[in-house]
Amino acid sequence: MTSNLAEWTGEKTILIVDDTPENLDVLKGILLPHFRVQVATNGRVALKIAQSANPPDLILLDVMMPGMDGYEVCRLLKEGDLTRDIPILFVTARSETEDEIRGFELGAADYLVKPVSPPIVLARVRTHLAMLAHRRNLADLVQVRTAELMIRNLELEETRQEVIRQLGRAAEYRDNETGMHVMRMSRYVHLLALRAGVGQEEAEQLMIAAPMHDVGKIGIPDHILLKPGKLTEEEFAVIRTHCQMGFDIIGAQHSDLLNLGALIALTHHEKWNGSGYPRRLVGEEIPLAGRLSAIGDVFDALTSVRPYKKSWSVDDALGLIARETGEHFDPRLASLFVGLRPEIVAIMERYQDHES
Repeated sequence: MTSNLAEWTGEKTILIVDDTPENLDVLKGILLPHFRVQVATNGRVALKIAQSANPPDLILLDVMMPGMDGYEVCRLLKEGDLTRDIPILFVTARSETEDEIRGFELGAADYLVKPVSPPIVLARVRTHLAMLAHRRNLADLVQVRTAELMIRNLELEETRQEVIRQLGRAAEYRDNETGMHVMRMSRYVHLLALRAGVGQEEAEQLMIAAPMHDVGKIGIPDHILLKPGKLTEEEFAVIRTHCQMGFDIIGAQHSDLLNLGALIALTHHEKWNGSGYPRRLVGEEIPLAGRLSAIGDVFDALTSVRPYKKSWSVDDALGLIARETGEHFDPRLASLFVGLRPEIVAIMERYQDHES
């Protein structure tokens, strides 16, 4: 049974799926001031609502339910052509890393642990609704503008680039960045690509696509992504999923630029010696875009302040790049990057962290 269209406010619709009335009341109390709310007390009703003519924009899904549990509901939704793009946030008392990994493998966008915190629930819901809007806008742009490509190519390209930049910055805001990381990192990639002999047009494409490298962080839980101390092996396993998650978020597109962004998201943590992730590629098995992005990403991470560390000096960071030549990094690219110190410093000075 369901109270279905229980109460309606706002523009976006959230479907809450839970077999416990008290849990439903808590989530409704959090969401109703801001969103329209639908309620289902079992998986089968949830599927019916999601497959209706007016599906929800996002689903908060309990895991432990009689009959059909949340994992099965999630699997069926992700298999459906009409429902696979609906963001699913598991809401459960099960907080083991293995449970979270299973949820992400099934296609869930996030994981909320009971008892829930109202500010966290609202922040996560708004984040994933924003990501959904980005994806829908992106799909609309690609579909609509393709027919006008010959006469409106410049307008399309500018709009596409802005969406890409915002996708990249959306991930940065998850771990309290100002967005400058993606600006610096993308310009390091551009600089290094040119020095490595890549053509101007291809280097420009790399610079535009590189900000999407960490878009998969959108799906990493806050208690892991924002942890100030050392991660456990189980927590790091969750972190490693952001590469595949980013690839999946961008998806297969008709745009070469977006496909390049997906490739960078997938491969920027691969290492030259084969010890990277997610596919343990070796040497030139790693696409050039991934090898270039690895250097730019690591250098900027080292020279930036993070919750768990102070910033490194330019020379210390370049020293590490040099030491990791042939291990983490492509030997030729690493050597070229170390030789670009003046240009690197100029980029750092131009794109300093500030509130934007």
